[in-house]
Amino acid sequence: MSDINNVFLTGRLTRFPELRATAGGTQILSFGLAFNTSVRNRQTGEWDERGNFIDCTIFGKRAEALSRYLTKGQKVAVTGELRYSTWDKDGQRHSKLDVIVDDIVFMSQRQDANQPAQAPAPQAPMPPAVDAFDDDIPF
Repeated sequence: MSDINNVFLTGRLTRFPELRATAGGTQILSFGLAFNTSVRNRQTGEWDERGNFIDCTIFGKRAEALSRYLTKGQKVAVTGELRYSTWDKDGQRHSKLDVIVDDIVFMSQRQDANQPAQAPAPQAPMPPAVDAFDDDIPF
């Protein structure tokens, strides 16, 4: 029996996505995602919001296509799997946890960062939404 490695997150992009390619030509799109977690404060008994940040990566042809639609501050939902990486640099051990994105859903329209907040930004056409539920499931 194998382990399950699935994650579903909603949040906002923390930076403009970065598109690059491997030596073999595979496209890679990287971006950061911020989301909040509610944690009960032991002293006051009230709920506090804590910010969480995680890096996300998309591989392949979708990476280039999505790079035209994603922008900093945009709200999205991602599904994928967690990947833990370690490497040595300058004699120090580094590690990182990120999400390898399988699917992404746009939850808000993108805004041009150069536009003033009160002026509506020109909107790029949104890719069609993907139905996340299969009608053939009997429950």
